[in-house]
Amino acid sequence: MKQVFTVSQVNHAIKLMLEEHEPFRNLYVQGEISNYKAHSSGHRYLTLKDKDSVLSAVLFRSDAARLRFRPENGMKVIARGRLSCYPKYGQYQLYIADMMPDGIGALTVAFEQLKQRLYAEGLFDEARKKPLPRFPQTIALVTSPTGAAVRDVLRILRRRYPLAAVQLYPVLVQGEGAAADIAQAIAAINRDGRADVIIAGRGGGSLEDLWAFNEEIVARAIAASEIPVISAVGHEPDVTIADFAADVRASTPSHAAELCVPDAAELRRALWTASGALRGNMETILQHRRAQLDALEKRRTLRTPVGYIQDKRFELAHVSGQMTAAIQQILAVKRQTFVRQAAYLDAYSPLKVLARGYSVVTKDGAVIASSAKLRREDTVLIRFAKGGAVCRVEQVKRKLPASMEQTAAGPDTHN
Repeated sequence: MKQVFTVSQVNHAIKLMLEEHEPFRNLYVQGEISNYKAHSSGHRYLTLKDKDSVLSAVLFRSDAARLRFRPENGMKVIARGRLSCYPKYGQYQLYIADMMPDGIGALTVAFEQLKQRLYAEGLFDEARKKPLPRFPQTIALVTSPTGAAVRDVLRILRRRYPLAAVQLYPVLVQGEGAAADIAQAIAAINRDGRADVIIAGRGGGSLEDLWAFNEEIVARAIAASEIPVISAVGHEPDVTIADFAADVRASTPSHAAELCVPDAAELRRALWTASGALRGNMETILQHRRAQLDALEKRRTLRTPVGYIQDKRFELAHVSGQMTAAIQQILAVKRQTFVRQAAYLDAYSPLKVLARGYSVVTKDGAVIASSAKLRREDTVLIRFAKGGAVCRVEQVKRKLPASMEQTAAGPDTHN
């Protein structure tokens, strides 16, 4: 009778055969990433494919943490791992231990990925860049204390601008923990607050040697610095993430020292030139003042002040006479105008009318021009040319007889 196997037995047997086969224990597989998924557990699941086939693969969290780049769909890679079977689903897959881009270094891919991500965040924007101080008093130097770079920087700073104090913050510049060491030093300098500018860098080396300055933690520490940072990493062709994040990029550490401080010799020449220009300007001003003084000495007011005062006295007397005559003329005109206005007012004065025998009747201060405004028993005031009388109305006549009108008109109306 033939032996019958369970599904689990078959899957475990396949798993055992795959794991015992020596070539499958350290297998290199070339393919293109697809169906890439990053699980919340930290594991990565993906499929490697070529034009004819696909292979399931998994990258556990501990192995994924060691990758220098971030896998993406469509990326061609070479994966190293072991081939095994997952008995629960009867699916064989590649358990990846390491992975690198196919045709380009993992560090290069990691560099480009981080650069694009930080650029999209705006970490490299020119608007974030801070200007360097023109005359720094204290310079913080973040680098290895034993490399050639620190000696070159110190030598150039002493030669160009010995007035500046230099604070050395010794750090690891390559290897495990170097990036964290650099970032912590930059943060410490900002907390201290005494430095006016920071130079962070190291001498030349391979991409792996310079990699600490390509780490995200260093880029963010530089971008967060309130003190201007000069990035000075490697030789002129070398470019790091720190160069993009820094306020100023120097091609070499020596170049950073030159950018950081002015040249004392150039300052002396500039001061000498300014001093000469100042002396020339002062001489010009003095010559002008001397010419003004000579002109004043030739004036009569200074040579014979008594004669000058006498001339002014004559001018004052002349002006005084002119003013007196003008005032007298104005007063005469005003006097004539006053006389004419007084005669006019006198001619039209109500008192003149009263003097001819007329009178004015008022009631409660108002002039009564018509009998229609009076009632019997009203009290009125009659004003004459001299004096007046308070009277009570006995009778109101709306119209006087002709004989009374002639009588009331007075003697002036007969002729």
